[in-house]
Amino acid sequence: MKNLLLIVLLTTFLGCTDLNMSPLSSASTENWYNNKEEINISLNELYAFKYWLKASDSNTDDWLFRSSLTPVTSGTVTSEWGVASQRWSDSYEAITKANTIINHLQNSGDIAITEQEKQQYISEAKFIRAAQYAKLIFNFGDVVYYTDKIPLEEAYTTGRTGKEEVLQHIYDDFDAAIANLPVEYPNSELSRATKGTALAYKARTALYNEDWNIAQQAARQVIDMDTYQLYPDYGELFQPSTRKTVETIFTLPRSDEFGVNNYAGRLPSRNRGGYAAENPSFDLFYTYLCTDGLPIDESPLFDPEKPFENRDPRLSYTIVPFSTLHLGIVYQPHPDTLRVYSSLTNGMIDNHDNRAVNQYASFNGLLWKKGIDESFVDDYSDDSDIILMRYADILLIYAEAKIELDEIDGTVLDAINKVRARAYKVDPSAIGKYPAVTTTNQQELRKIVRTERRMEFAFEGLRYKDLIRWRIAEKALNRPNYGLLDPEPLRQRVVNQGDWFLPYGPEIDEDGIPSYTQLVNEQLIKQITDRNFDSRQYLMPIPASEIQINKNLEQNPGY
Repeated sequence: MKNLLLIVLLTTFLGCTDLNMSPLSSASTENWYNNKEEINISLNELYAFKYWLKASDSNTDDWLFRSSLTPVTSGTVTSEWGVASQRWSDSYEAITKANTIINHLQNSGDIAITEQEKQQYISEAKFIRAAQYAKLIFNFGDVVYYTDKIPLEEAYTTGRTGKEEVLQHIYDDFDAAIANLPVEYPNSELSRATKGTALAYKARTALYNEDWNIAQQAARQVIDMDTYQLYPDYGELFQPSTRKTVETIFTLPRSDEFGVNNYAGRLPSRNRGGYAAENPSFDLFYTYLCTDGLPIDESPLFDPEKPFENRDPRLSYTIVPFSTLHLGIVYQPHPDTLRVYSSLTNGMIDNHDNRAVNQYASFNGLLWKKGIDESFVDDYSDDSDIILMRYADILLIYAEAKIELDEIDGTVLDAINKVRARAYKVDPSAIGKYPAVTTTNQQELRKIVRTERRMEFAFEGLRYKDLIRWRIAEKALNRPNYGLLDPEPLRQRVVNQGDWFLPYGPEIDEDGIPSYTQLVNEQLIKQITDRNFDSRQYLMPIPASEIQINKNLEQNPGY
């Protein structure tokens, strides 16, 4: 397994040796970085997917994977956990490569580029270094910090630097990137960090570390650039055919043509040959507000037997509505709907998305829709762009930071309402056509912006970090995950009573977390898993392999 020492050893022997072991045909630090092409090749390597992996939604309360739990949701994370080890080693690999580029460009005078180009390349590498350190301190707290080659003897003894000190270095790197990166590149197809990208990541990093003033200032700068805007169609934004848009601030492209894709067979419906195994949770489903802006337990518009009606439009963009055509076949998990219409054959087919027909159909009747189209079912792979940062996040970062500062003004409401109005496909000024936010109460707005984030960013890898930074993971992930009753009990207790989908919804608490106590007591739903988040998991463990090599690396509490 890769570890920090191995990375240091490779850097030491490849970058510091006095022996002449660098043939002209090889790309070492001794004969590389001498022109724009070589520098760009090296920077391009730092946009590899492994360095930018998002937090998995499977570790959140938005997710149900049949009866399976993850180490996070089962509370079984240890210092041997592969995810933590990979996050650690991948980040340090990127940091070491970025350091090498920065130090070579800063210390070498014989490079065929202008001074302006040199500063741009250095700043791009600094952005990448900052983003990797930001990820490390979020996951691990105090971390090993270095910006140069670590001498071999120090690699065995270097301890962790305090998180707050590292954070200041991160801001410095972001500021250098903001000062020197272009607003855009001449080649619009390039997916490289820009001035807006650096500002956006600075804003997100500050938000995640509760530096509210820095967060709102950086987000405000992105807004004032007037470079980005919300894409007009929320559902279309996530389709694989929709590539870089006016909303995209930072994205990594994928292409089936070049074999750069992601296996996605567990997501599509069973009627189209998928497994329908990874599903939206009831928790997420019932969090979406009604069209009057109220939660389901407060709104008179909520109909538990028609749960997709009168709900925020993002619900039907994210989760497949019942009795609608999805991937060419009507989706209906009702236990009595044994056959459904297929537009592909213009006839009826057996309904394998019904557990009365196929026991492995969705355990809670819900199916992901967001970003899933016909391209998923031709080879069960996903080559849509990986959206790492988009403008909607900037607007909600700005709003949240200002709310926490208790600096609530029209710009806060405007930011939230822009995001919400886009979901309804109306202008924010069209009051009455969407549930515009008007309150200026801090506590009410805090709840609103958190709910807005959950509706807006479902299935985008942001929920896990929100649970961690809001310190509500213990609450959200220490309760069962529920689904539908098995077909026969479902018929007897629900369907035959005229109550499909369910007779009523759960209560929603102040953190937007549903309570199913009454539904459970009346045996109207079924427990699928019992989640058990451990509070020590607010930080990941330092990988055991690192501590075995370096005894000065103190482990995080509880591991």
